[in-house]
Amino acid sequence: MSKYKSRLTTEEIEANFAEIDPKLSEAEALFEANKCLYCYDAPCTNACPTHIDVPSFIKKIASDNLRGSARVIFDANPIGGSCAHVCPVEVLCEGACVEKTLVEKPIQIARLQRYATDHAIDNSIDLFEIPESNGKTVGIVGSGPAGLSCAAYLSRLGYKVTVYEKREKAGGLDTYGMAEYKMTQQDSLDEVEMIERMGVEFRLNTVVNSGKQEGRSEGAQDGVSAAEQDRETAGKRDGETNLKPETRNLKPNEIDFTDLIDSHEAVFLSVGLGKTNDLGVPGEDLEGVLESLEFIEAVKSRNWNEVPLGDAVAVVGAGNTAVDVVTQAKRLGSPKVMMVYRRTRRDMSAFDYEYELAKSDAVEFVWQASPIEIVGNGKVEALRCKKNDGSEEIFDIPCDMVIKAIGQKKRTAFYDGAGIETDEKGRVVIDESMKTSLDKVFAGGDCVNGGAEAVDASQAGKKAASGIHRALFGEDIEFAGL
Repeated sequence: MSKYKSRLTTEEIEANFAEIDPKLSEAEALFEANKCLYCYDAPCTNACPTHIDVPSFIKKIASDNLRGSARVIFDANPIGGSCAHVCPVEVLCEGACVEKTLVEKPIQIARLQRYATDHAIDNSIDLFEIPESNGKTVGIVGSGPAGLSCAAYLSRLGYKVTVYEKREKAGGLDTYGMAEYKMTQQDSLDEVEMIERMGVEFRLNTVVNSGKQEGRSEGAQDGVSAAEQDRETAGKRDGETNLKPETRNLKPNEIDFTDLIDSHEAVFLSVGLGKTNDLGVPGEDLEGVLESLEFIEAVKSRNWNEVPLGDAVAVVGAGNTAVDVVTQAKRLGSPKVMMVYRRTRRDMSAFDYEYELAKSDAVEFVWQASPIEIVGNGKVEALRCKKNDGSEEIFDIPCDMVIKAIGQKKRTAFYDGAGIETDEKGRVVIDESMKTSLDKVFAGGDCVNGGAEAVDASQAGKKAASGIHRALFGEDIEFAGL
C-alpha cells in the first residue's frame, strides 16, 4: 500500500467526485414538475417509507411556491434534504412512478425534492412554529437520521430535546458514511443546523456509557463534558437536566446511561451500528487492512492526499457500502480495484443501479470467492481465497490493500450493560410504541432494524416521537406520513 500521491491532480479528483445528480436549475425544475400527473392515491407517496405527499410538493414547485413545497417534505421527513441525495429512489418513489410505466422514465422526484429543500436550507427558512415548553425533557442518544427525526418532531410538540453525540459533528452516517459524490458532509451539517434552529440542543464529543460498554471512550473526541455546559444556554425553552458525570469514575466527556435516564422524562436510542464486521481470517492485523466506514470517512474529509490508497485494492463484500468503497477508490486514482464476493452476481445485496455504477468505474468483480487469509509480511501482499463453485480451489489475489465491507457489528455490549433486551441477532427489541424493555427508554433506526436506509430511520424517529408523546401525555399525534 502507498499513501495517495499525485496519481491524479486535485482538479481531476474534484471532477471525479462531482455530484452524480447535480441540482436542477429553475427552468429544469419547472419543466420536470409540470410533467407530473399529480396522481390521486399516488404510488410514489405509498412507496416512500416516510410517505411524503409527492404530488403536493411537486405541484407547489410548479406554482413557484418553494417554501410550501419544502414544508410538505420536511413535515413528513425532517431529513428530507439528505434523503433527496442518498435515498435509493430507483426502488422507492421513482420506481413506483406512473410515468415510468407510461414512458419508461419516471419523474425525477429526488432532484425535485432537493430543489425545494435546498431553497429552505440555503435561505435559512424556518418552516415550523415552535411552541412554548410543555415542561418535559427528552434525551436522544445518537444524532443520526433516526435521532434527528425524533428530535425535530418532539421539538415541534414543545419538548426540550437534548441530543448526545460522541463525534465532533452531528448527523451520523449522513455526515460520515455517505459516498462523497452522493452527498457532501456540508449538505448533512446544513440540515442539522436547520433542526438545531428548532430549539434542539446538541451536546457533541459526549460519550454515553452503559457501564459495560466495550472500550467506552473509544472513538470519543476530547471536548467539554455535557454536565459542565451552562444549562442557561441549553436551548430556547425551559427544561433542566441534572447529569452528574463525577459519579462512577466517569471521564470528563462521559455520561452514565442511568444518570441520563434519571435526567429526562424519556430517552430515545438511535445509536446505529458499530464497527465493520471482521473477516475472521489470519492477517487482519496487517498494515493495509481497513474498515469500509474508516475509508469512506477519510474520503469525506476531502483531504485527498491523506486518504490511504493501494495500487491494487480488494474490497470484500457486495452491498451498497462495498460499492461506495470501490467506486471511491477508483475515483481517487487506484489503478486496480476489485470487489470480492462469496456468492454470485444475482445474490449481491447492492441495488442494480449501484452495481452498474461500479461497472462504469471499471471495477473488477471476483465472484464465488471466500477469503481465508490475508497474506503479507507486515503489510498486505495478497488476499487468499477459496472458490465456492464446487472446486474449492485456493488462489491468491495480489493486492496491497484489503477493505472489509461485510456489514457492521451490533452494539450488544452497550445494551447488555444498560439492561436492554435484544433479539438473537443483537437488535434492540421494541413494542409498537417503539419502547424498549427499559422504562422510559425508546429506540429506533439501525439498532432496531439491523441496518436499513436513512429514510427508514427517519420514519422510525417519527414513530418514536409519537410513542413518547403518547406515553407522557396520553395523546395520539398524527404526524404527516405516520
